[in-house]
Amino acid sequence: MKTPSIAAKTQSVSRPKGCSIESYNTNEAEEEPPGKFSISGELEEEPPGKTANNRHRFFGHITDNLWNDWKWQFRNRITTVEQLAQFIPLSAEEQAQLRLVTMRYPLSITPYYLSLINPHDPDDPIKEQAIPSILEMTMGSMGVEDPLDEKGDSVVLGLVHRYTDRVLMVLTDICPMLCRHCTRKREWRNGWVRTPGEVEAMLDYIRHHKAIRDVIISGGDPLTLSTRRLEDIISRIRNIGHVEIIRIGTRCPVVLPQRIDAELCAMLAKYGPIWLNTHFNHFREITPEAAEACDHLVRSGVPVNNQSVLLRGVNDTVEAQTELCHGLLKIKVRPYYLFQCDEVQGTEHLRTPVEIGIKIIEGMRGHTSGLAVPTFVIDLPQGGGKVPLQPNYVLAQTEDELVLRNYKGHIFHYRNPAKQVHEKSPAEAVIPVGDAAGTIVDSGLKLESEGAQNADRVVVRS
Repeated sequence: MKTPSIAAKTQSVSRPKGCSIESYNTNEAEEEPPGKFSISGELEEEPPGKTANNRHRFFGHITDNLWNDWKWQFRNRITTVEQLAQFIPLSAEEQAQLRLVTMRYPLSITPYYLSLINPHDPDDPIKEQAIPSILEMTMGSMGVEDPLDEKGDSVVLGLVHRYTDRVLMVLTDICPMLCRHCTRKREWRNGWVRTPGEVEAMLDYIRHHKAIRDVIISGGDPLTLSTRRLEDIISRIRNIGHVEIIRIGTRCPVVLPQRIDAELCAMLAKYGPIWLNTHFNHFREITPEAAEACDHLVRSGVPVNNQSVLLRGVNDTVEAQTELCHGLLKIKVRPYYLFQCDEVQGTEHLRTPVEIGIKIIEGMRGHTSGLAVPTFVIDLPQGGGKVPLQPNYVLAQTEDELVLRNYKGHIFHYRNPAKQVHEKSPAEAVIPVGDAAGTIVDSGLKLESEGAQNADRVVVRS
């Protein structure tokens, strides 16, 4: 999708020597060490249109040890338009537009995820998710800040209890990358982490509500917290007897796969069953680094599901979704949900008509493995919850029969079983001839042939 935010460029990408990239701070020094790292050096030219990973082009002077350190990646996020312009071609007008956008909706991209962007493609699907667009402002009157009314379903600060048997713990509003389609875009302006007292209030609520069997840890991205702090929270959840499963919602396998390190996986392995829901939206996000991160999780006993968001110009075709879901299965990730993009202010330019999602599911169902087909859902406004949508395969229905359409468009009549089963006496029961009949003979019951009209049947006599 072409937007006014980033125009097509054909000149080479260069940036000055000595530029430095710094982060905004959190309260935990061990998860985001203070200080700056210098990102400098001339870029090697790459032919326009090439979509290969740009790590060595953008960050060729960064050692593997630093590149694979999630704390380095986190500290060196690109958070200003000036930093972004050192990697992505931006005119003076575009930079002015993006500064206006980031005054309301900030910018944050990890060096790793930035390296996946093709700077010469104005419609790059990776760019669309990461780089601000002026349309976030010009279409900003559409939608609402909190379309799912999470505030209305918050029982204590940071704990959303909408469904009877599960709760959502929002531990922080900090993310490695600020996705432009984020449902909690309203939270970007602050930069907070829940205090120990606030976390204890959430846990106390869970302890006193025994119907809760499923706890979802979310944010922001909860994996921006240190492993030590995560373990403190997860271990206390696991000590609540009626909690059966813990889920973690994170985009780290996609935007910061370095975070899935041995220390984290060893910790998670101690407190299962833990499920991890991540958020791949495009096939190009499935890199060797992302695959390795998911493999580490699965080998640690943590199944990985994917919750994709349907985005205009990113993944809004049958081909794009099929390629994504096939790629996910290859790296041991199950396609779980395909979400209609929520009605969040600042995201209207990325939302698609609902019928697009239904047509995508119709184009996948039957044409590929059912395991590769996610459930298309709308998360209803005002806290209405998730509603699954699918193509209409039922053309007509009576008490006795359904008329169904299959994935090829062929029509079939299907007999509908009776609501109540009327038992027959053994004398009236009719059994097909074959192995079953032989079994009955062995039991001592008498079998009589009914003649040519019923040559394939036998009647059981008591």
